[in-house]
Amino acid sequence: MRLLWLLLPVASSVFAKPGNDSDPLFWGTYRPNLYFGLRPKIPQSLMTGLMWFGTQDYQSISRTRHACDQGDGLEGYSWVEYDPREGGVQVIKDGSNNVKITTEFLKVPGGEYGGSWAARVKGEPINPDLPSRISPIFYVGLEGLGGMEMETEEDENGIEGPIAFVGSTPELDDFTIRIVEGPANTLITEGPHANAFAHRTGKSHLLSLRVPLGRSGKPKNVVKYAQDVIDMYKEPGKGYPDPAFVLQLPDEFYSSSNLFAVQKHYDGPFQFDVFFESGKQKLSSAVLDEGIPALSTVYNERFDSVFPLPSNYETSDPDSLRTFSKAITSNLIGGIGYFYGSSIMDRGFAYEWDQEDDTAEDASEQKGPTLVEPKGLLTATPSRSFFPRGFYWDEGFHLLHIGEYDNDLSLEILKDWINLIDEDGWVAREQILGEEARSRVPPEFQTQVPTYANPPTLTMAVTAFIQRLRVPKGPSDQDLGMDFGLGSQVPLTGFEPSTPGRRFLDEPELALEYLRSIYKPLKRHYEWFRRTQRGQIKQYGRKARSRTEAYRWRGRSKEHVLTSGMDDYPRGPPHAGELHLDLISWMAFFSQTMRDIAEFVGEVDDATAYEEIAKATIDNIDDLHWNEENQMYCDVGVNDDDESYHVCHKGYLSLFPFLLSLLPPDSPHLGAILDLLRDPEHLWSPFGLRSLSASHPDFGQGENYWKGPIWIQVNYLALSALHKTYAMQEGPYRQRAQEIYAELRKNVIENVHKEYVRTGYVWEQYDPLTGAGQRSHPFTGWTSLVTLIISEKY
Repeated sequence: MRLLWLLLPVASSVFAKPGNDSDPLFWGTYRPNLYFGLRPKIPQSLMTGLMWFGTQDYQSISRTRHACDQGDGLEGYSWVEYDPREGGVQVIKDGSNNVKITTEFLKVPGGEYGGSWAARVKGEPINPDLPSRISPIFYVGLEGLGGMEMETEEDENGIEGPIAFVGSTPELDDFTIRIVEGPANTLITEGPHANAFAHRTGKSHLLSLRVPLGRSGKPKNVVKYAQDVIDMYKEPGKGYPDPAFVLQLPDEFYSSSNLFAVQKHYDGPFQFDVFFESGKQKLSSAVLDEGIPALSTVYNERFDSVFPLPSNYETSDPDSLRTFSKAITSNLIGGIGYFYGSSIMDRGFAYEWDQEDDTAEDASEQKGPTLVEPKGLLTATPSRSFFPRGFYWDEGFHLLHIGEYDNDLSLEILKDWINLIDEDGWVAREQILGEEARSRVPPEFQTQVPTYANPPTLTMAVTAFIQRLRVPKGPSDQDLGMDFGLGSQVPLTGFEPSTPGRRFLDEPELALEYLRSIYKPLKRHYEWFRRTQRGQIKQYGRKARSRTEAYRWRGRSKEHVLTSGMDDYPRGPPHAGELHLDLISWMAFFSQTMRDIAEFVGEVDDATAYEEIAKATIDNIDDLHWNEENQMYCDVGVNDDDESYHVCHKGYLSLFPFLLSLLPPDSPHLGAILDLLRDPEHLWSPFGLRSLSASHPDFGQGENYWKGPIWIQVNYLALSALHKTYAMQEGPYRQRAQEIYAELRKNVIENVHKEYVRTGYVWEQYDPLTGAGQRSHPFTGWTSLVTLIISEKY
């Protein structure tokens, strides 16, 4: 909380001692699908958003920016500094409107209702020699109980000066929102037909409505008002007015409104501030003037401490690499969202090869999509533009990165996900909660089926937390004589001097309580996996040391196994008897995680049972999935004669027992895996490991999603396995593993960084032949793991 000490000289009265209910994570940029949207992490409450368009012509309003959209063609947008407990700075480059917009967000603690916050929106021309005429619209909406009204006197011709709204809700209590102009703005007052519009120019324009919130949209009311005005200028020779005079909100106000929009019209650089004042707190622009530089100083110090650039990594431009690493970390954390609402489920759907697993008494009555009860979820998002919602497969990787920066935030997100586990032990692989989330998802992907799984990556987050707990704690500042004479005193402001986000690491009783709270639902989830995704062994005469540990993904189609996360990766034909290598590997890892958490919470008998299951599962990986002829691990299929056979496709799938460190360092199969991994004819490239062998007939074919492109999270798993296990522990391949690790690490870092510098984005995947970024962007979900790779945090 050092930032708050730096702010005290600015406005010490602002930073009152937080109440017991004050939560520094209460407010956030929790509408990540928008370029700039704020809300608290509670259902049906206050939410804000920012829109903007150019007024250089009448067509630009059709290119209004609001929801993050790859089709907008922005040169880049990213939080360049973001701390989840303090706030951050985002830079948006909108070349077609010739404006660089900077959004600054600062949390101000105090009171018992989540505190206050201040935001600043700044714009400046990208090219000073070209026009930059921007009309931003900032809106505030309220869902649920409570009310809000405009405190500033209404005016049908617009308002000069600050604009204030007041409101109250059960969760926020009384609050005030003020929008204040910056000191040197140029408002548009000159242009064709300026005299006819003199009574409306140089002012803010408003609109209040009673509308359902939660859906991204365009400013239709601006268009309607403009059309009515333009109709008066259609006579030949009369000429149209300046677009800024016409493309305005109509200054109409309706009773019981829950949405209030404020529009500005600027020429050149601009700045305006928005203050949310909880209770009787009063904020001024000085809070942002001093607070944002202070936030930046503290953030940079903390980032360098958490994610240092190791001395063993050589780079020609360490400053650029650091800037890149900060941005992808900040955009991951700034991309955390809070979602609330109902989702769609179909309890009765099953493909024919899955129907024998349907144990419902009367499945026919349950078939068909239905809405289920609303739920809330705090979650990171893979891509603010393309996947602005929660994904199970992705979230475990997100939490590895978030947990290194803010352990306690990662645990809060993990707990939210675990709270979604139902009585049967299932959790949907995509969390499409509410209308706003559903509006961004094609209808065919909105329905979730409660027999479908996803890679249980949340287990990685649990394992990472336990590993952090086991790291020996160093001496305190007081032990080192660095407490500057304060001893054990608590600062008078009430802010604790310890590093934020570490309470569950510094207080063992909290950690134990947390692990106990998630143990039972996680155990229920584990048992659901073993029950619903079990595969067949004895039915096809398969020989294995364990007669129970075999697994098959449910919910696959003929061309895709979406539930595996590797959608179009080559597999055998669908069959009730097939077995999947990646799933049995995940289940071995899941068993090890359950063993670790059981040991930690004192469930000794459970820990012993999990250890036995883990060993049996790892044994069966060798017994069922190793193909001696091809010297690789493979899926298992069933042919037309009902005989079992190996389905072998060299690629990521072949590596799974290695990726999850399930093989001992002296495994007789490790050499063949390293050969496959390092072979340029197969997986190795100068940019990272390919998802499918370059020599495979399906390489680069069809949908080409997992048929060659480079995925960073799998490269992270490979580097983690090499660094922590095979290059670290004694074994016949240790030196080779060390060499591969160093080379692969450099390849991945350099390519993702190079593409970021070239394009302004990190990408969902990278071309296996050229290294070029492709598909969704910005993809600061698991691609942001490059920060962990740089700092060697595995």
